[in-house]
Amino acid sequence: MPPLEIFGLFTAVLMLALYALESRGRIFILLFGFSCLLGAVYLFLQGAWPYGLVELAWTAVASWRWWNARPPG
Repeated sequence: MPPLEIFGLFTAVLMLALYALESRGRIFILLFGFSCLLGAVYLFLQGAWPYGLVELAWTAVASWRWWNARPPG
């Protein structure tokens, strides 16, 4: 498997795992946003720039959700 495909698989699995963990704390929301950014990088490198723009939008949404999430307690 080429390195770019390994990177893409890694980012997709990371996004899925972090999305499932978002309810456990703000840090997981932030990490999900970072994984979306990695996904956008992968998609741009692959040449699928329209999907890369969608991943950038998800990065922005996750960042907004992290910023507005209440700290525990």
